[in-house]
Amino acid sequence: MGSLPFHHLIDQSLAAISSLRALEERVTAASSAMAEALASGKKVLCCGNGGSAAESAHLATELLCRLDKDRRALPALNLSGDASFLTATANDYQFEEVFARQVTGLGQEGDVLVAFTTSGNSPNVLRALAAAREKGVHTIALLGRDGGAAAALADIALVVPAPATMHIQEAHQVLLHILCMQIEAVLFPGLNALPPG
Repeated sequence: MGSLPFHHLIDQSLAAISSLRALEERVTAASSAMAEALASGKKVLCCGNGGSAAESAHLATELLCRLDKDRRALPALNLSGDASFLTATANDYQFEEVFARQVTGLGQEGDVLVAFTTSGNSPNVLRALAAAREKGVHTIALLGRDGGAAAALADIALVVPAPATMHIQEAHQVLLHILCMQIEAVLFPGLNALPPG
């Protein structure tokens, strides 16, 4: 039985993560927008499908609970997590509306929507981004490949140009941790200060 090329798989993961260096300015702009919203009493809404739903939950958890060190809770909601709402909306309307309806009902002007889609073309995420624009909610999209249709709908698009979904998601994990660290650095100075060297 043949085996997968272990070192090659690691190299692909590292290549996707290394591509994030080109996004430094956009990532800083995204974390600044999120920190500004949170500092002014607004909240962060997160959404995605499948593995991206897990990343949506991950980001909301890191903000609402904590990333590493003790600090106050930051208001964040995972729009992918309520099975009752998701199934009711998919049943009574259509699956494309499951995030947009929450953005419309829960989003307020000045909030931030962080949307995850590795293809950039998930119909329900595209609808959420459009609904956010109508509500005056700032939008940040963590995307893959060429960014898809979501890149043009988001205020800030963070595109990982890797071909494989798994490697895009691995890079998104790194991105969401960096965003959280940068937000904490603004809102809680010195909290995550790294040791010299």
